[in-house]
Amino acid sequence: RLRLHDGKLIKDRRFHLRTYPNCFVAKELTDWLIDRKEAPDRETAIRLLQKLMDHYIIHHVCDEHSDYKDAKLLYRFRKDDGTFPLGKDVKVFLRGQSLYEKLVSVEESILKVREENSVKYQRTFLGSEMIDWLTQEGEVESRQEAVELGRALLEHGIIQHVSNRHHFFDSDILYHFWINFRRRRRLTELLNESSPRALSESPDSPFCLRKLNPEPGNTSFLSVQTNKEIKVVSAVRRSSITSLSGNSNTYFSAPPTLVFPPVAECNPKSVLKRPVTTEELLSPGAPYVKKTLTIVGDAVGWGFVVRGGRPCHIQAVDPGGPAAAAGMKVCQFVFSVNGVYVLHLDYQTISSLIMTGPRTLVMEVMEAIE
Repeated sequence: RLRLHDGKLIKDRRFHLRTYPNCFVAKELTDWLIDRKEAPDRETAIRLLQKLMDHYIIHHVCDEHSDYKDAKLLYRFRKDDGTFPLGKDVKVFLRGQSLYEKLVSVEESILKVREENSVKYQRTFLGSEMIDWLTQEGEVESRQEAVELGRALLEHGIIQHVSNRHHFFDSDILYHFWINFRRRRRLTELLNESSPRALSESPDSPFCLRKLNPEPGNTSFLSVQTNKEIKVVSAVRRSSITSLSGNSNTYFSAPPTLVFPPVAECNPKSVLKRPVTTEELLSPGAPYVKKTLTIVGDAVGWGFVVRGGRPCHIQAVDPGGPAAAAGMKVCQFVFSVNGVYVLHLDYQTISSLIMTGPRTLVMEVMEAIE
């Protein structure tokens, strides 16, 4: 959007005796994406721009077209006309981005490369340092408000404890920004890296599986076969198998260790101790807490398995995968996927939602209070 403003592709345009501010011509933007190699061809460019429409980033100036049409029609970024929907998730993300930009642009920033347990981490800070900085800069009015902000950033996957074992506290615990906001993202990242597989190939939600044949020397991946056995593909990965052993008492997974994990037997039955209904989850005073997880998929998936239906639950989590890093655990219930309420859906439908959605997955889950 900013590049289009700088290039004067976005400007006030007159059509049928009416002036439309800050808009662009669809066909011109398609040409622009191809000329600057943001898209390899016209078809891909149209798919990318349709994604922007689907996610309420751009729209037709009169909202007469719900699809992106590669024609001389006027479209506009919703941020340019005040119609961009600012939900809680978006607000937290934008706040995290604003804080990150402010932190990296100042001299003597609290963000530094630090080492813990012989592992170096980028963009790290101590919890107490962040609290001090937020209060000194007037970003918050009290240390308690700063803690609440830090917790919101962690629950949305923007920051995390370096070994993913603690929530955010006003202490000397080491955290880092999980999202590098300065990384230049290509628009093509909006599209799935591979076409979705048919659900029938693996009834255990194939979107979440690790690849079956990793390159030699790569990390090992958990995979669910059609016979519903979980096995570990031999190779080395910094991970542990504890989250699949049924131990789900701690909120964060055990710290990663350099091991050859043993083969884990998968119980084809549900990991839930007893059936739970949607009415029970939503009843006032129910012993469940809702959490928001932001999971950035890697080249081989998101690293978790969904089972059941109405409501669905997390059946398994790859300890070294993106989902575990975001705080996902077995036995959590899936409340929403990318803003879509899914408590009433089965796992096949949720699988399809995730596979056809963006690479960055925002999930709300409900977890039993210990």
